[in-house]
Amino acid sequence: MSTGTYAPKPGAAPLGRMIAAQTAFETRMLLRNGEQLLLTVVIPSLLLVLFSTVDIIDTGTGRPVDFLAPGVLALAVMSTAFTGQAIATGFERRYGVLKRLGASPLPRWALMSAKTLSVLVTEVLQIALLTAIAFALGWSPEGDPFSVLLLLALGTAAFSGLGLLMAGTLRAEATLAAANLVFLLLLMGGGVIVPLERFPDGVESVLALLPISALSDGLRDVLQHGAALPWGSLGVLAVWAVLGLGAASRFFRWE
Repeated sequence: MSTGTYAPKPGAAPLGRMIAAQTAFETRMLLRNGEQLLLTVVIPSLLLVLFSTVDIIDTGTGRPVDFLAPGVLALAVMSTAFTGQAIATGFERRYGVLKRLGASPLPRWALMSAKTLSVLVTEVLQIALLTAIAFALGWSPEGDPFSVLLLLALGTAAFSGLGLLMAGTLRAEATLAAANLVFLLLLMGGGVIVPLERFPDGVESVLALLPISALSDGLRDVLQHGAALPWGSLGVLAVWAVLGLGAASRFFRWE
């Protein structure tokens, strides 16, 4: 064959390139969605600024921002890994997007990996923005960065599993309603803004087992009190991650 002859080579791109392209696509779609931006950026930022500057809720000793910043970081993880992912994936399933992507050269496990990487990219942007706002409000965190990263990783795994489980088993409209309802309930009762100590003892013990409570309290133990690895919070998040991801892999329906 002479040099310069057009010689197409049909076939799938390398797996790594396909995952990277799908990750970039998923991230762009998420950042262009107004509802997703409201959940992932606007609401956490407004809550952080409002409750740090206006004396509405007694957060205990110290400056309000020192209590609120870790909780809002946990809320940001939940909004992206659970609420946003559940809603987006639920409607992709309803409109047949997942079915078509599942029939493409991109393996289904690689598609889920791309969705997970998209969540992580979005969380990095969220955490950078919220951290900058918290610093502007006078936040002075303490603790080990490794402990923070471990908590965020386990929290992401736990919420991702629960979000995919909901998106893969419920109708899209039910997922939309349920995901937003859970977001609001966990915002109020997950130790994000209102300390769990403000609830009755029996209720507090139950709420402490929720993934948002474990992530909020774990981040607060490290960033506000300078604690080492918060094994209790890590254990709760690990259990939720195993249960959520295991159930999602078992019951997720592509159609």
